Amino acid sequence: MTEGVLPQLRNLLVQRYEQIRQSLTIKLGNSDLAGDALHEVWLRLQRDPSIAGPVQNPQAYLVRMGINLAIDVQRSQSRMLSTEEVDELMQSLPDPSPGPAELAEIRSEMDGLMAALADMPQRRREIVLLVRLEGWQQKEVARQLGISLRTVESELKAAQEFCAERLNRKV
Repeated sequence: MTEGVLPQLRNLLVQRYEQIRQSLTIKLGNSDLAGDALHEVWLRLQRDPSIAGPVQNPQAYLVRMGINLAIDVQRSQSRMLSTEEVDELMQSLPDPSPGPAELAEIRSEMDGLMAALADMPQRRREIVLLVRLEGWQQKEVARQLGISLRTVESELKAAQEFCAERLNRKV
């Protein structure tokens, strides 16, 4: 079996699939693992041209190949963390949500921002809310309010500076 080893092995696998699967099931002790291993054998035969030499006993070769691939699968699965290990790891990670101090700071900043918005002229506040909160395009706001785009831009800049000053931040 030297000429065209791969096609011959593939043909043999197709012809004697059940027999090879039964041999693997006995050797591995698990029919699902045997089926998975044979699937891997088929894939390996399709993509791996490394089988170059003659094969004395093709069926035994396929069974051995299946056993080796099953062992590889089991090794890779044994390196995976168990559910308990994953849970333990997740519990050891710091909580990304803000703590009480951070929440208080955020609330304080929101209160300051709301007060700043309340102290703005109505048109400026409306522009800020439409652009920043509602997500409108500046040109849509200009059209809606009957003002120029330049006015919308300058009002947004003035609003940003006003809020930054009220929150003691640099622009």
